[in-house]
Amino acid sequence: MAKKKFTLEFDMRGTPQSMLWMYVATPSGLDQWFADEVEQDGKKFTFYWDKYPTEAMLLSIRSGERAKYRWVGDDDKSYFEFKITVSELTGHTLLTIVDFADADEEEESKALWEKQMKVLKRKLGC
Repeated sequence: MAKKKFTLEFDMRGTPQSMLWMYVATPSGLDQWFADEVEQDGKKFTFYWDKYPTEAMLLSIRSGERAKYRWVGDDDKSYFEFKITVSELTGHTLLTIVDFADADEEEESKALWEKQMKVLKRKLGC
């Protein structure tokens, strides 16, 4: 079954871009909200949940702006990406997440991202 792309946007209020960047692009930041533990070896990131490892490759990065990853073993078209922008209208920092899910799992995937973002927002105080 082909995966469907979806995009979620979260208002991170006054969080500085540099601080948010640390949380989406470094092992020490990602393991505070995204996984129990994160290790990096070059472009390979290993995420641990309940001591179970899952690997992802860093596909592309634009420092301070976006990081794109692909789970090892997923098809070539799917990925997950974090994009950081600042709203010209409000001045708030925005975090956009792009991900893929099977059609019957899309709502579950979105709910998981919502849950993870609550953890991140609590860490950032927003």
